[in-house]
Amino acid sequence: MIAVAEGGRARLVRLRPGGIAIGLVCLFGSMIVAVAMGAVSLPAGGIALELIDRLPFVSIDSGLTAREVAILWELRMPRVVLGGLVGASLAMSGAAYQGVFRNPLADPYLLGAAAGAGLGATLVFAYIDDSSSWPIDPLPLAAFVGALVSVLLTYILGRSGGRSRSATTLILAGVAMASFLTAVQTYFQQRESDTLQQVYAWILGRLSTSGWREVGLILPYVLLSGIGILLHRRLLDVMSVGDEEAGSLGINAARVRIVVVIAATLATAAAVAVSGLIGFVGIIVPHTIRLVFGSSYRLVLPLSILFGGSFLIVTDLVARTVSSPAELPIGVITAFFGAPFFIVVLRSSRRMA
Repeated sequence: MIAVAEGGRARLVRLRPGGIAIGLVCLFGSMIVAVAMGAVSLPAGGIALELIDRLPFVSIDSGLTAREVAILWELRMPRVVLGGLVGASLAMSGAAYQGVFRNPLADPYLLGAAAGAGLGATLVFAYIDDSSSWPIDPLPLAAFVGALVSVLLTYILGRSGGRSRSATTLILAGVAMASFLTAVQTYFQQRESDTLQQVYAWILGRLSTSGWREVGLILPYVLLSGIGILLHRRLLDVMSVGDEEAGSLGINAARVRIVVVIAATLATAAAVAVSGLIGFVGIIVPHTIRLVFGSSYRLVLPLSILFGGSFLIVTDLVARTVSSPAELPIGVITAFFGAPFFIVVLRSSRRMA
């Protein structure tokens, strides 16, 4: 048991180490199911044996045909791994934003980070024809800059009315910033109309064109931001009592907030760059974890990574199978579940205010 302060009141939070084990089981289970299901079904046992066969110093016959092996490693597995990384990034970022802003409604999408990243990525689509000669892929770089600027402007706008950071003020600032950036994005889309179809498909969220290249593109950003956020998970628990109280304990709240916001924004930007705009993951997953496992960020953050990855893998599976052979955008599925969930969280927050 540890003491965590919320709204100035300390309460005990039970840590459940079994939650990590449950999260790992859900993550690997969802990966196996998602890899197995599709236009061509693959046997779960064969998939497990094929994965074991890829381990160092292990040689085992999986029983899969050459065609099934190609489907597994060239089509299904990179998409599933990418979905897990994107879901983990968005859920982790949502939990981190909620911690540093002490706001249960904070989310990468609602704070404008996704819209800023979307604008940056749209500019790359519209004005950079060939990025092969670039030393660094400009897509995640532009998305990161756009997301960081958007979050900073949202935070400044939310604080402009005073030092209070109420849920309503911050969310309204995020909505206003997202609307403005979306308008700018639309302007550039109309100027470069030949990229409209590509940009719109990207905005709705998708993993359909994913491959190992996209996995390699997002992985360094996710690792770097994940390490930065997890190293501050204990400090986020302390900061829940307020900046002044945290300062009296020797914690530089401003420094912690800057580091965590930059790390969460980096993760959001990387996710948006490869998958488009996928909303509500950063609200659904962290709040569900708090309801089940407790509100300590020592547990919420690592579990958000595990369950966020599982959630988006399952969501992507639904998107590509519910209307097969057609494929729904992932953003449509997450919004279908996320909008009612957000309303419930909003009503709960108002009752506790």
